[in-house]
Amino acid sequence: MLKRTMALLCAVAALWAAEETVAPLGTYTPVERRYWAFQPRKNVAPPAISDRWIRTPIDAFILAALHKNGLEPAPEADAATLIRRVTYDLTGLPPTPREIDEFLRDRSPQAWEKVVDRLLASPHYGEQWGRHWLDVVRFAESDGYEYDTHRPDAYRYRDYVVDSLNNDKPYDAFVREQLAGDEIDPGNATYLVASGFNRLGPLRKNAGNQDVASSQNEVLSEMTNIVGAAFLGVTVGCARCHDHKFDPFRQSDYYRLQAHFAQTQPNDIVMASQQEQEEWKTKATPIQQEMRKLQAQLRRAPDGEKAKLEMQIEDLDDRMPAPLSSIYSVKDDPGKVTPIRVLFHGDYLNPVSKVGVRPLGILLPDGTPEAPLDTAKPRLSLANWIADPANPLTARTMVNRIWGYHFGRGIVATPNDFGRMGARPSNPELLDWLANRFVEDGWKLKPIHRMILLSSAYRQSSASPIEKLGMEKDADDALLWKFAHRRLEAEEIRDSMLAVAGKLNAAIGGPSFMVPIDPELVLMLKRPQYWVPTRDKSQYDRRTLYMIYKRNLRLPFVEVFDAPDTLLSCARREQSTHAPQALELLNGQTSNELAAVFAERLLKERGTPSERVDYAWRLATGRLPSAGEKALAMSFLAGTPDNPAKVKELALAVFNLNAFLYVN
Repeated sequence: MLKRTMALLCAVAALWAAEETVAPLGTYTPVERRYWAFQPRKNVAPPAISDRWIRTPIDAFILAALHKNGLEPAPEADAATLIRRVTYDLTGLPPTPREIDEFLRDRSPQAWEKVVDRLLASPHYGEQWGRHWLDVVRFAESDGYEYDTHRPDAYRYRDYVVDSLNNDKPYDAFVREQLAGDEIDPGNATYLVASGFNRLGPLRKNAGNQDVASSQNEVLSEMTNIVGAAFLGVTVGCARCHDHKFDPFRQSDYYRLQAHFAQTQPNDIVMASQQEQEEWKTKATPIQQEMRKLQAQLRRAPDGEKAKLEMQIEDLDDRMPAPLSSIYSVKDDPGKVTPIRVLFHGDYLNPVSKVGVRPLGILLPDGTPEAPLDTAKPRLSLANWIADPANPLTARTMVNRIWGYHFGRGIVATPNDFGRMGARPSNPELLDWLANRFVEDGWKLKPIHRMILLSSAYRQSSASPIEKLGMEKDADDALLWKFAHRRLEAEEIRDSMLAVAGKLNAAIGGPSFMVPIDPELVLMLKRPQYWVPTRDKSQYDRRTLYMIYKRNLRLPFVEVFDAPDTLLSCARREQSTHAPQALELLNGQTSNELAAVFAERLLKERGTPSERVDYAWRLATGRLPSAGEKALAMSFLAGTPDNPAKVKELALAVFNLNAFLYVN
């Protein structure tokens, strides 16, 4: 009976293959094409308003929208608040007392401009804004899923992002290098590292076998989905299983977009010497041969035996020598082209019709033909289409991200979703004007930053005299009638503790470090033997950006303060407030260890209790303590002012101040 059933299924499959159809190109209605996000950018001019508040063209757009709604901007924030705001904004670190004093003493009209230019030129700028980009592209240094295998050379991509932003690489080049660096110049190491972007997604291991169709389907889906989210600001991934329910993305559009990656294969470019490679091969070959035998058995084994075989494969994998230093990249292999099919409900076992290579149809004229799967440099053609100045989504998406990170909310409040279920732009004219300037200025990010930071809109206070009216008319502050409060993000809190304690190791780039953690956390991992703390303990004091990003193990300190899980693109970090945050700050290992170091600094660098209290507040909050704060601190230190344990408790209390945890 089973043989007859299998024969019937094979016959049906053969019949289907013979009658396989080509997916139609599809058409789009005028209503679908008229949606604002798919329209060409408008050539708008700043509103003709004469007002002393206007410092840059941005202010004219903001003020016109406020007046239209019967609102007024907030007064300018004080100088100490501004330098703390912009220093965190551009570097993710607190300003030093010296930097604050220099700004407060500078009475020249260019004082603020000099601060902005200094910070944009800081190497820490690339670290802070690189971290934002890493959130968007869900960067991690392990595979996720059951095995969560480490990717020891993925850090090179992180360093590429930091260096690119510090050098103000044009964004169109940034896009091309990440999507198709290997196709642009396969001999350029930087481009090869950049194209590791295509391998950033989580990867499910199937008993060590990555060639099975289910794995390849997931890999291609990851590559496709991130293109829509990161570069285009649309949820094209929703069309994997069916036509998009709200936006004009047909299921065939999704798979035509995916077809740009049909030739893409992993490419780990070994950077070791020939002798090192031979030694590695001698150790690894017999293990790999045994693994292949077990994988072949696994495919034929009954369900009751599969678990045992998988355990044997895992044991062999554990015996593999450590991977050689390499560049984690991709390459095209026309001999291994993956057939791309529209899949019924996204199921790789249910292909429906063939497709070729083509970008999203809604942004193309009806009838635009597709290219064959073996077309030369398919990812570069996609990158060129994305980075074309005429593409209505690309520049809008990026300037909206920049705006959102500066103000806490994008002009489009859903940075990864410009579609119908996303938010509409609060100021569409400003969005298009910024996007046009971005392209006209050579796709450079720093001029956009500078224009925003020099504006009156950015310099507003977080307290407004029209608070009640503003909340009634614009509770989300979308029109920017005041500056939003901002709590430090997880990495900023830890980095600030290190900086305030005087312990920050400011080295930039290089391999990520692992810190010692609770053994119970390590034992939760499938392979706990791979969590090996870095031997050089000075590495533990580096910025959190350089701490390994392991998908299945987020450290409690960063997790409790809402760091993303790196499985999906994070366009905007949400901020929660709950009891475990206070418990982590009061009782956690990180805060207590750094409070002790902070106390040592206070005792060493200031002689009297009064001076130490003032110094603690200046380092941590950028200001002197209020009279009430000073009185409480002095009362706490009374009797034993030089006791390190007492000063440590004071330092810990300072780390728990809202004035430390909030920028504004």
